[in-house]
Amino acid sequence: MGVDALMARAVFLDRDGVLNRTEVRDGAPRPPACLQELELLPGVPEALGLLAAEGLRLVVVTNQPDVARGAARAEDVEAIHAHLLATLPLDAVFACFHDEGDGCDCRKPRPGMLRAAAAAHEIELERSFLVGDRWRDIEAGRAAGCRTFLLAQPWSEPERCSPDHTVPDLLSAAREIARTIAGASR
Repeated sequence: MGVDALMARAVFLDRDGVLNRTEVRDGAPRPPACLQELELLPGVPEALGLLAAEGLRLVVVTNQPDVARGAARAEDVEAIHAHLLATLPLDAVFACFHDEGDGCDCRKPRPGMLRAAAAAHEIELERSFLVGDRWRDIEAGRAAGCRTFLLAQPWSEPERCSPDHTVPDLLSAAREIARTIAGASR
């Protein structure tokens, strides 16, 4: 048995707009400011259950630049992540608190968070998937070698990326991922 057979497959999930509802202000989605504002989107528990049943690792990878901008507190973001980890079948949450000009490797569209998660959880990126609602998510997934799913939203900017699939919601993506896995195992 080769090393690749021991590596896990994963679904990398953006947080805001994929798992939880965002508030759109000035045409841009805004994350919940605190745990009390967190509202899961319809179908999320079912979608994650389906993916977990396929034996996939579920890892959230989220840009949270409001921390660097002083518009959000890291403690509030971490409380949201702790709640998600406690209530959903997630394996890990990786968050980038940097802003656009910080030049870090973790802020999407760079693939740093996905690579860090892959190293920490023995994930084979080329056999994994990314689901996001923005072009930045898709480009990070592509740069990491994942198959990508764009959740079509008014703010997605699909002209800036080339997803493998465009779907309306996480449950649709989960069903397509499950079909892909089933087809590959035949």
